Amino acid sequence: MVEQKKNIELSIVIPCLNEAETIEICIKKAKNSLIENNISGEVVVGDNGSTDGSIEICQRNGAQVVHIDKKGYGAALMGAIEASKGKFIIMGDADDSYDFSNLMPFVLKLREGDDLVMGNRFKGGIEKGAMPFLHKYLGNPVLSFIGRLFFKIKIRDFHCGLRGFKKESIQKLELRTTGMEFASEMIVKASIFKLKITEVPTILSKDGRSRPPHLRTWRDGWRHLKFLLMYSPKWLFFYPGLILFLISTILFVIISMNPIHANKLTFDLHTLTYCGAGMVLSYQMLSFSYLSTIYAINQGLIPIKKSFLNIFSFFNLEKGVLTGLFIFVVGFYLSLDLFLNWRQDDYGRITDLSASFRILIPSIVMIIIGIQTIFLSFLSSIIGTIQNVKFLDGV
Repeated sequence: MVEQKKNIELSIVIPCLNEAETIEICIKKAKNSLIENNISGEVVVGDNGSTDGSIEICQRNGAQVVHIDKKGYGAALMGAIEASKGKFIIMGDADDSYDFSNLMPFVLKLREGDDLVMGNRFKGGIEKGAMPFLHKYLGNPVLSFIGRLFFKIKIRDFHCGLRGFKKESIQKLELRTTGMEFASEMIVKASIFKLKITEVPTILSKDGRSRPPHLRTWRDGWRHLKFLLMYSPKWLFFYPGLILFLISTILFVIISMNPIHANKLTFDLHTLTYCGAGMVLSYQMLSFSYLSTIYAINQGLIPIKKSFLNIFSFFNLEKGVLTGLFIFVVGFYLSLDLFLNWRQDDYGRITDLSASFRILIPSIVMIIIGIQTIFLSFLSSIIGTIQNVKFLDGV
């Protein structure tokens, strides 16, 4: 038997949860592919608690069954991958929608040195009725575009379930998600850690099961999108925060000196107040970006970049606290000056509210941002010191 060879080159991994209708044909196609192409390999099924006879079918057809107690698509795959013995792994669903009889394009790319080989269903072909309308024209294109935009990944089919990879390379990524977003995590972290990724065409056939799939369009789509945002502090916090900060600051500076008149419109104190709020909010977003990047580096989610390391080294606790104190003192001085002027008027009614508020609002904004800067400096220092030695090793 092909599986009994000492050095296993390829493990074909299939997650399973009550797939009695289609699991047998998937295993047979996979095993025939190994035999026909003279590949030393095995078929490993990660069972997630099947009760419909799937386990017995797998065993009867010579597949290794790994029992995974933790529920979820990702959990089943991670358990099966861990138990597999192959140098290379090809994973695919158990619904007979992916062609396990045509795996050589993946194997050849892996042999050439690629770390992750993605199937591309849009290039290979999608049978009529194989992919729901929303998935084909909205979900997959949009999420794939976001993946390419956020992480500079050149692949066109971000969510193809048929993919091959070097076991050693993927294990170094320390994948953690247990649900459907496992597929996104693999690609994102492979890109972040500079693994070699490529695509090959593959055909998507109609689901061979009579029951609905485990995939839930909106729930799982949101989980994928949420994952992409969480792994990209730049797009979640930094870019929106930077744009809001620039717009708010520019308008804030202009209006704090004089109102803006545009035809019949006048942008004055109310706009100045909103711009001040925009500055505070955007500063918080930029702070979140900075802190989440430190945390992600400490947790091994993203690698350390020299540019960020230089920023972290330069803006240390002392410099951050001094900067925050300076901003706070300037804001406090402006407020104190207003108070002294009010006292000179015997605490009476302020006659020139416009001039007063043009000093009051900037002073409040500076006091808030100054205090936030002080606390940001302490918190970033705490995270950088306590969370993990990995981050400070490079400082």
